[in-house]
Amino acid sequence: MTIFAIGSNMGPVQAARHWQGLVTAQMLSFANRKHIRVEKLEAARRELVELYLQIDVTKVWGNGSMVGADGTPFDFYENNLLAGHPFRYRKMGAVAYRHVADNYIAVFGQFVPPGVWEGIYVIEALQQARLSIPADTVCSDTQGQSAAGFAFARMFGVRLLPRIRNGKDWKLYRPRARARYKQIDSLFRETADWQLLRKHWKDWMQLILSVQAGRISSSTLIRQLSHHSAANPLAQFAEALGHIERTMFRLEWISNQLMRQTVTAMTNQVESYHGFSKWLSFGGEVIAENDPDEQPKHIRYNDLLASAVILQNVIDLTQIIGDLRKEGRSISDEDISFLSPYRTLGVKRFGEYVLDLDRDLEPCMQAILARKGAAEGRAKGA
Repeated sequence: MTIFAIGSNMGPVQAARHWQGLVTAQMLSFANRKHIRVEKLEAARRELVELYLQIDVTKVWGNGSMVGADGTPFDFYENNLLAGHPFRYRKMGAVAYRHVADNYIAVFGQFVPPGVWEGIYVIEALQQARLSIPADTVCSDTQGQSAAGFAFARMFGVRLLPRIRNGKDWKLYRPRARARYKQIDSLFRETADWQLLRKHWKDWMQLILSVQAGRISSSTLIRQLSHHSAANPLAQFAEALGHIERTMFRLEWISNQLMRQTVTAMTNQVESYHGFSKWLSFGGEVIAENDPDEQPKHIRYNDLLASAVILQNVIDLTQIIGDLRKEGRSISDEDISFLSPYRTLGVKRFGEYVLDLDRDLEPCMQAILARKGAAEGRAKGA
């Protein structure tokens, strides 16, 4: 039979499995295009994150109110609208920009156009996360220290903590022209323009309210207001306010060792997540999909799978820690703080996967779902 000639030396069993794989792939492709949208993938990932946040072990690492922000390159084919040459990575592709919480779970991820500062997406990413524990502190690399970014972060109650380099090039702003500082006066080269801020404050507040109402995205505004246009008073306002906020941050940066250590640790944690998620994204380094409606799904699928594996790793850690404590072992929160859910040992990337709907949930998950059901019942009763 010619069906067995699909591969060299392929017998009936191998041929049957081959065709089964092809049919399954076609069915998944059809389901992906017709039924699975980016919004559904986001909703599924958000459910996993909410379950994750309720596990006690994760609270030792953090409560999710601090996130690390960073991008990582993905290779794309050249002939599509998203691909380009990001100046940071010097190769064709696009940038996957993510927010990873202090408890290791990714709370936001999307592809961003190459050639732009990733820091302009900070506020938009926080708004789109929509979790029960909103983040109010963002640690980033040098990409996050634009003046306009600091101005917007201030207005949205976000503490922006970018990692700083090239301190010799800093230009700090004095609160008034006659202010002098004994040890660091040489760092202050400009004076804050309070008159400009008072003049355009109302226009700036209208702009912020428009962003909060969803009339315009914060990333679009930050990109436009970062051009230092002398003809645009709001761009001048953003720059003036950002210079003041950035000056206060830089003064704290050079005097607070714990802050520097925290920012470095958070940015390193995001890098670790990038490596973990790419390990799960096997099957080729180049994203061959040129359809702009399908490209965003790639990072959502990847983050959904990574979230599922991280959740299971934490459940396993909870079970192991509980068993060790029952044996009389002393395991403190400090010991747990050195653990990480980015474990790949025991994760089978290739092979057969069986969905067992009759399998009992782990005790910690049963307790979480029971508490959730009780809370929903009380809410309905009220």
